[in-house]
Amino acid sequence: MRFSANLGFLFTDRPLPEAIHAAHKAGFDAVECHFPYGIPASEVAQALRDTGLPMLGINTWPGDRGAGDFGLAALVGREDEARAAIDQAIDYASQIDATAVHVMAGITDGGALAETCFRANLAYASDQAAAHGIAILIEPINQRDVPGYHLSSSDHAARIITELGRKNLRLMFDCYHLQIIEGDLFTRFQAVRPLIGHVQFAAVPDRGEPDAGEVNYAWLLPAMVKAGHTAPFGAEYRPRGATTAEGLGWIGAFRG
Repeated sequence: MRFSANLGFLFTDRPLPEAIHAAHKAGFDAVECHFPYGIPASEVAQALRDTGLPMLGINTWPGDRGAGDFGLAALVGREDEARAAIDQAIDYASQIDATAVHVMAGITDGGALAETCFRANLAYASDQAAAHGIAILIEPINQRDVPGYHLSSSDHAARIITELGRKNLRLMFDCYHLQIIEGDLFTRFQAVRPLIGHVQFAAVPDRGEPDAGEVNYAWLLPAMVKAGHTAPFGAEYRPRGATTAEGLGWIGAFRG
């Protein structure tokens, strides 16, 4: 059982390079993050070298969050912005040896034009990333947390991945979102496992530490390992306490 700390939610009381060191000290096997662009890539790369932790992934810039943006790739009329965000993410990922970029779709009307836009931008992202050995991830996000998010089912994601036919285009299987959207997580995992590029987890419904709530991760994650998942699981939860450190007892418990 290996775990990756998502530094978009964990150890956020310190700059990203220090958060990488904190994750290493806490016993994580890898890290990932959301939007590292305010920190020079050289500083992040140095922290990764110092700790020996791999960076599993970063997100594309989401746009103007204050104006309601939650990604750009499916937004008709904003293709130039979307591709600039894709180029930025791939460039940054290549500088820190990150293995994947999550391309955020955005909030749309769910129509055919948005779908065509999303697929065109994903094809562009996959082709650009392939030259650097980087995977492109797409993630279904639940409509309760992000109403109108363009990609909100694993079946939809699987169709896109299969029909675009890019080998480096993969599914982000976020257990928190997919439990809310679909439930029956292990059956769903088995159905799409050949397409999965990364697995993330958090408690449902509060998105806190994974040792409470309606999903039994102490059973589910080992079952996924037995079914063939070998990569670290991404801990993308919001700590319930004042600090990340005080809620990390689940790591030792899950590892047995």
